[in-house]
Amino acid sequence: MVQTNVDRAPSATPRIIAIANQKGGVGKTTTAINLATAIAATEKRVLIIDLDPQGNASTGLGIDRHTRDVSSYHLLIGEASLTEGVITTSIPNLWMVPSSVDLSGAEIELVDEPRREHRLADALAAEGDFDFILIDCPPSLNLLTLNALVAAQAVMVPLQCEFFALEGVSHLVKTIERVKQVFNPGLELHGIVLTMFDKRNNLSDMVAADVRDYFGDKVYKTVIPRNVRISEAPSHGKPVLLYDMRCAGSEAYIHLASEVLKREREWVA
Repeated sequence: MVQTNVDRAPSATPRIIAIANQKGGVGKTTTAINLATAIAATEKRVLIIDLDPQGNASTGLGIDRHTRDVSSYHLLIGEASLTEGVITTSIPNLWMVPSSVDLSGAEIELVDEPRREHRLADALAAEGDFDFILIDCPPSLNLLTLNALVAAQAVMVPLQCEFFALEGVSHLVKTIERVKQVFNPGLELHGIVLTMFDKRNNLSDMVAADVRDYFGDKVYKTVIPRNVRISEAPSHGKPVLLYDMRCAGSEAYIHLASEVLKREREWVA
């Protein structure tokens, strides 16, 4: 992995989608990695920004921690530009701004800084090298997530099919509405994707039905199943689409990418 400038003339403003849920373990990073890979396969130029101090998206794409000299931390504190932070991945049409452990201290460092909520938005301003930018948020509603929501045009919410799912996502939706009112009036809920769906478990069906009743067509038709190949892929530094393209998890993320792109076309129209 080497740092690189993306060699392309400026184009239209990219679509920026934050992938967020304040609850951990819901498949947020897995969705960011595999959705980005599936979209990149359609010849779209995609950038992932790893905004989680744990850096799982960076690790899941095989980026060694020792090569993360410039990270999303440096973007937020103003020590580096987006161009300096972008590195290549092994996947065609997919780039990344990795995370580092320094990001865990960014919230404290920025607390008294002007425009602290707009640091990421400012770093992405006038960016035209990419068609899509996906932001992998940390599992909390902190200043890092707030920066992502202020920078994004839309939010995707991965939602695990479990008993307390609706309670957590309702809180997140209220946060999105507050951000929309105060900082980012153009922010929209792109959609909710049901993850870790176990068709052998009646609870998954019940949760899915409740979520669809509550959010209607904001819930994607595609559900991401529980799949051992999805769980194995990050340890190999690969998206599941490269680790095992024929598994149920890969097929689900390909279908999800199709839904996302369809919604994008409908919004543009």
